[in-house]
Amino acid sequence: MSSHREAPEISKDPVADSTDVYAFVSPNRPNSVTFIANFIPMELPDGGPNFYEFGNDVRYEIHVSNKGTATADITYRFHFHTIVRDDTTFLYNTGQITDISDTTWNRPQFYTLTMIKDGKEKVLARHLPCPPVNVGTRSTPHYATLAAQATHQIGGRKVFAGQRADAFHVDLGSIFDLGALRPFNTAHLISMPTADGVNSVQGYNVHSIALQVPITQVTRHGNHPTDPLRAESVIGVWATASRRKSRIFDKTTGRYAETGPWEQVSRLANPLFNEVIVPMAEKDEWNARPPSGDSRYAKYVNHPELGAKLPVLYPGVFPHLAAYKKARADLHAILLTGIPSHVVPGFQNYTGPVEADLLRLNVAIPPASKPNDLGVVGGDLAGFPNGRRVNDDVVTIELRAIAGLTIPLVDTYTPDAAAAGVTDGTTNTNAKARENFPYLGLPGGGYQTVPGTTKAS
Repeated sequence: MSSHREAPEISKDPVADSTDVYAFVSPNRPNSVTFIANFIPMELPDGGPNFYEFGNDVRYEIHVSNKGTATADITYRFHFHTIVRDDTTFLYNTGQITDISDTTWNRPQFYTLTMIKDGKEKVLARHLPCPPVNVGTRSTPHYATLAAQATHQIGGRKVFAGQRADAFHVDLGSIFDLGALRPFNTAHLISMPTADGVNSVQGYNVHSIALQVPITQVTRHGNHPTDPLRAESVIGVWATASRRKSRIFDKTTGRYAETGPWEQVSRLANPLFNEVIVPMAEKDEWNARPPSGDSRYAKYVNHPELGAKLPVLYPGVFPHLAAYKKARADLHAILLTGIPSHVVPGFQNYTGPVEADLLRLNVAIPPASKPNDLGVVGGDLAGFPNGRRVNDDVVTIELRAIAGLTIPLVDTYTPDAAAAGVTDGTTNTNAKARENFPYLGLPGGGYQTVPGTTKAS
């Protein structure tokens, strides 16, 4: 789920493959909003000697729509460049790295941050250093210090780009083995003993771009809305990765040369959308299209394939869901338009009638004092699908929505008893989230990593 290897072609291009997008009112700076976009799925911490890094040939962007058109009113663009300090060695580092300016780090990476607003580009900062990856106990002995040095203050904004621990948790091995959920194995069409879920993403890292900006810089009227029911309180967020239209390998240099206009190759807002909603044959096209054209995918939201398969895979468990033949107006609202104001008391994140996959955030709703990882479904209006926080359990939330738990929000319907308990059985066993920006946990170190086991049967 989420967006790890969600489409055939982008799965072959991991450096441009977005995995998760987060957008939330910053819990320790409630006058600001934090955006996080992760790329490069399932990085092995011990992935040397050529460790993971952002692509110099990829344009990474975070977009904000604040006028209800599902087009970018503000874009934050990240463009990376990498240098090699010593071209006589194969090593990533030739000694300990205790400062991000250390020359022992042989392959440092830097980036330029640009803001595009009203069609005008403004470079906010140049040559901002990323941290190195977490090589291991000897090479990067004080990794938290290196990561802190890579958090930059740009005016009233904070920015970070570099390796972090993946915060997403899901049982990929079970879910994509004929839609199985280990806690409900005995009820599956192909019955097996029940078991706890296995967090397939535990121990992996990602590369994150994170940006914290004052709310006044991303809202329609340049203010900080306080009324959650007003339209200007809601913004839509998504991330993209783009490449040049032409890419040719130059054997004389051993490198690729890129020319032509930039073409979008990956995008992401809501977790699950392209992963499970869009059919296999259309996934890569979806990645290349803007969200403003998502009306063509509404039929898959209104009648999701997984919703039809659950009663088949779990005979007798979802009879009400099997009998419900109407278009799923609940999922349509959650994924394509936002939830109107009359559905959940005191809440809305409706962006208007334009059908688009956006992560919709109502910035007038303050951070929760006691967050519930089930978000709005759990009574916490500051959580998913009102934006998405690092610890929100989006797999459980979306499985329960698909199973029919959210239909009563828009129609007279009694969910199946199992709908309220559907889960993949995983808990967040990833590196603990941080209390401060950039919030994602520190990445796992290569030396410290203990590989798992593989079983063929």
